[in-house]
Amino acid sequence: MNERNKERAFSLLELMITLGVAAIIAAFAVPMYRTHVVKAHRFDAASALMRAVQFVETARLAQTSESGEGVALVAGLDQAPSNGTAVYRIAVQPESPTNGGYAIEATPVVRGAMEDDACGAFVIDATGLRWNHPAGSGTPLDAAQSAACWTGRG
Repeated sequence: MNERNKERAFSLLELMITLGVAAIIAAFAVPMYRTHVVKAHRFDAASALMRAVQFVETARLAQTSESGEGVALVAGLDQAPSNGTAVYRIAVQPESPTNGGYAIEATPVVRGAMEDDACGAFVIDATGLRWNHPAGSGTPLDAAQSAACWTGRG
């Protein structure tokens, strides 16, 4: 009976090989998963900005003045993703000499998943110009970096 139980058990070597294979798979899978999550959050921010632009443009058409300043985003349009825990906060920025009437900005939530992201905040203005700047700074990223962030390659 003892001999039979011995044949069905795993040896320590087999167990260590299995754990080694699992560790190697995890070493590649976890960073790839994190990269995928970052890209998904960036796409969420970009699509939330597009929805906000549609909302602001529709509201501006209903107003008598051309300013987008008086438009406040409704619940669901003020964050990305639109439901659940916010990763980005969306806000309408006031008119400036260069933004064509308004700008909409998606800023990473402080202490959130995208707080230290290289793309930082996403901005789109009334002229259709899309750009990024590091969170907490108004200095834009270069055009190639911003384009990469908006297309998911950044």
